[in-house]
Amino acid sequence: MKIFKFGGASVKDAEGVRNVASVLKTVGYNNTLVVVSAMGKTTNAMELVIKNYFENKAELQSALQDVKKFHNQILLDLFENERHPVFQAVKSLFTELENFLKVNKSPDYNFVYDQTIGFGELISTTVISYYLNEIGLNNNWLDVRMFIKTDSYYRRANVDWDISQEQIARNLNTNILNITQGFLGSDTNNFTTTLGREGSDYTAAIFAYCLNATSVTIWKDVPGVLNADPRYFENAQLLNQISYREAIELAFYGASVIHPKTLQPLQRKEIPLYVKSFLNPQEDGTSVSKGKTIEPEIPCFIVKKNQVLISLSSLDFSYIVEENISEIFSLLHLYKMKVDVIQNSAISFSVCLENTYNTLEKLLQHLKAKFKVTAHKNVNLYTIRYFNEDAIRNLEKDKTVLLKQLTQKTVQIVTT
Repeated sequence: MKIFKFGGASVKDAEGVRNVASVLKTVGYNNTLVVVSAMGKTTNAMELVIKNYFENKAELQSALQDVKKFHNQILLDLFENERHPVFQAVKSLFTELENFLKVNKSPDYNFVYDQTIGFGELISTTVISYYLNEIGLNNNWLDVRMFIKTDSYYRRANVDWDISQEQIARNLNTNILNITQGFLGSDTNNFTTTLGREGSDYTAAIFAYCLNATSVTIWKDVPGVLNADPRYFENAQLLNQISYREAIELAFYGASVIHPKTLQPLQRKEIPLYVKSFLNPQEDGTSVSKGKTIEPEIPCFIVKKNQVLISLSSLDFSYIVEENISEIFSLLHLYKMKVDVIQNSAISFSVCLENTYNTLEKLLQHLKAKFKVTAHKNVNLYTIRYFNEDAIRNLEKDKTVLLKQLTQKTVQIVTT
């Protein structure tokens, strides 16, 4: 059994859907399960629907209409006959969505988010399944919520592996091409849940684990995993192979490689993961598996922008000791700060962090009661794995370095 995952960028329009069919024809689709995300920027559009539902009811129908128009144009581009049953199937899904928004009584944003957001995936897979059947790629459309069962932690649900394994073993026909949704599951009451960040990749890994798949392939608009984001760094190079551990390390530092929760179930059964280009499907791409740490072993560059560097020192020049550090971390936890770098000396403590929840000012006021505080906002955090002197020198060129920390394989540099 092979698992393929196609993200929103790969199915952003009718041409993208046709290309998915082309990829399947090129690489083969026997004993294959295809996991698909919402089309293009649909998730963002659905988030606007949810926002209007809670904050601006007058704009709710307009936001919904935009989502309908986007999908209807794709349908018109793919299917010549407007009486094709796919039009009714998609219309029924939109009707189901609108009915939920009319009758819902829950004020819980997270619950409403999960019941609403997943219609993007349900619609995209419906369109793709009908199109593939239309051109002779016979397939079975699956509602992933029947297979992946979770708790009720809406927006970041935890998988019930035992029940999911049982549902997949009992109800999934592995002898046919299957199409299903990423990102979604359902709880014991059959309410829709979502799996959090990189949820569609995680869906692919869950099915792979439960089916003892031979591989997972994530199809992207890049040749594979690169040693740097080409938006910020010149001459990015393809990494041919990465170990599970190294991929987790890179993700920890902020690389948009593969989320660790996707890798964990694959690592447990040593199922290889491939990241390949849906534009050039016959190229090798990147393999993430057990084996060489990274190949080729070249510097890997990661940047996190809009960070905050906070430097603390004691008001009376006393040492920063365990008691102080414990208090600092309690406050970081209280204000939901994501810490990326820590550096301390006898009388100072520095931390680079993300102000995700906009609680920075409250944190600073709290810290100023006990420490001398300096905050540098909108700084950049650069990480180089497998650094060399040239890599560091080129990175630091024309930048003001505020903090620098080296370990055996990694250097982290905070700059303005």
